Amino acid sequence: MLKKVKKAIIPVAGFGTRFLPATKAQPKEMIPLVDKPVIQYIVEEAVKSGIEDIIFVTGRGKRAIEDHFDFSYELEQSLFEKGKKDLLESVRKIAQLARFAYVRQPQPLGDGHAVLCARHLTNGEPVAVLFGDDIVDHSKPCLKQLIEVFEEYQSPVLALARVAKKDVSRFGVVRPETLKERTFLVKEVVEKPSPEKAPSNLIVVGKYIITPEIFEILEESPNQSGEIRLADAFSEFLKRGNALYGYEFEGTRHDCGDKLGFLKATVEYGLKHKDIGREFKKYLKNRF
Repeated sequence: MLKKVKKAIIPVAGFGTRFLPATKAQPKEMIPLVDKPVIQYIVEEAVKSGIEDIIFVTGRGKRAIEDHFDFSYELEQSLFEKGKKDLLESVRKIAQLARFAYVRQPQPLGDGHAVLCARHLTNGEPVAVLFGDDIVDHSKPCLKQLIEVFEEYQSPVLALARVAKKDVSRFGVVRPETLKERTFLVKEVVEKPSPEKAPSNLIVVGKYIITPEIFEILEESPNQSGEIRLADAFSEFLKRGNALYGYEFEGTRHDCGDKLGFLKATVEYGLKHKDIGREFKKYLKNRF
């Protein structure tokens, strides 16, 4: 029987230190990209990919995320009374995007630990894992592309992107074996290699499909510093003779965890915005 991916884990417990002081009192994930917080783009990607249940792994100071995906009676009533139907609809539909659940990561013990905190809500099913920094702009959601690969191979899938060789030392890098266009069998995952030692220029982006076997490995394998890392779990998964796949997704990736990447994304999404895109384009032409 083919297994379907209907749940997604979204870890949002980090401090957002790269965006201080803006993130001192608000979650990084709630910083708006034009008129929607970054985290809403991630949730919408999941929903458009067929995800029905969203599990947020939160930490201290993340209440705003819960409030954003909840109903706001006072706001909705105010918009209704003022006849602002379009705004009312855009606000109301946020809470209806999916079924939302929240668990706490009590200590910052690594990305694998954050994912592990949600294990009890997965019911032994394959799940998507989406980190809040990477937004991919394409007509077919990036996660949907990964799910299609999973449905073919029924084994974990990593989202892959190509970068310049000089930049590989900032990322996890795979040693790929080509199966077909854009689809690879991952033979090795190397964390932040030097350009000279990198097995390729295909990096791992923060979007995955994982299976119960990955959770079992995460449960067993904290590293020497006590952290539990997804990259270590994928490496151990390979050592045990399992098949791990990678897919070089189609679309433009915006790294919204980086200040420059966030500004580029703001420009691109601003130009595409139905209300302000035309005037914003005029402004940019006149400014530069």
